[in-house]
Amino acid sequence: MPIRVIHIGLGPIGAGVVRQVAARKGFVIVGAVDIDPAKAGQDLGDVCKVGRKLKVKVADDIAKTIKATRPDVAVLCTSSSLKKVVPEFEAVLKLKVPIVSTTEELAYPVKSNAAAAKKIDALAKRARVAVLGTGVNPGFVMDALPIMLTGVCESVQSIEVDRVQDARIRRLPFQKKIGAGDTREQFMDRVKDGTVRHVGLAESITMIADAMGWKLDRLTDDIQPKMAEKRVSSDFLTVEAGQVAGLIQDGVGYRKGQPIIKLHMEAYLGAPESYDAVRIAGNPPLSMKLAGGVHGDVATTSITVNSIPKVLAAAPGLRTMRDIALPSYFGG
Repeated sequence: MPIRVIHIGLGPIGAGVVRQVAARKGFVIVGAVDIDPAKAGQDLGDVCKVGRKLKVKVADDIAKTIKATRPDVAVLCTSSSLKKVVPEFEAVLKLKVPIVSTTEELAYPVKSNAAAAKKIDALAKRARVAVLGTGVNPGFVMDALPIMLTGVCESVQSIEVDRVQDARIRRLPFQKKIGAGDTREQFMDRVKDGTVRHVGLAESITMIADAMGWKLDRLTDDIQPKMAEKRVSSDFLTVEAGQVAGLIQDGVGYRKGQPIIKLHMEAYLGAPESYDAVRIAGNPPLSMKLAGGVHGDVATTSITVNSIPKVLAAAPGLRTMRDIALPSYFGG
């Protein structure tokens, strides 16, 4: 029997997940929910640019839609903030439906989100279903991938990950989130209010540390602007010389005063090379580089879809990429 899927949140990532699910055998889309009144009542295929009608109307009420469609799983792509989405998780879990979500702060909840994570875990266990937060980053490149690589190590002293992206290929919300087009002053003000940053370095560092059995003294997360030296454009916006092209962000985990986990991210319009690299100091020492990098939007939608069968088989409760079965491409 195909897996019956309901989609909650139809922004760029949610729509990308819809297109993948609609194209793959083994899935059937039974429902869709979004808070945008302009999408309500429209065919899901039209809203998500699938190229054909899906004969599923977009609704605005999670509980009503679940009761009417009886899905096997919900894919929730609404917000990066865990605290903001707790009511949405409650609505789904009260009806005993497992969830795969792209909420970055759910990937490995840190101390500031502990209460919300505990609540979701309790609701999931009560419903006897699993909940997973995943994505390309956090969820794979800067945490699950280096953790997996250490599986062949006799010892590990430190882990470093670099993720460098030419953000011209990314969606507009991502380009805005990295401050593209801002002045330096606007950028720093937005860093202070939390509207410019990559969400997930603290989560990834914590996931790696727990996997290694390392107790960290402290964790830092520093964000600086990458200034454009010349005009650069994407399909969505143009950045003039002297404006912000994107961000440089460094997350560091310290143990016994020493930096043992370093996550370095550059995302800006016009980066001359995109790549992902992992360096593990240990026995044996390991170094790998993915030339061209892992495409953030494609990878996020893909790992979300590929994780659906694993979540259906997982133990009840809030799960992470550390404790579910290793996802792989699922073609149905």
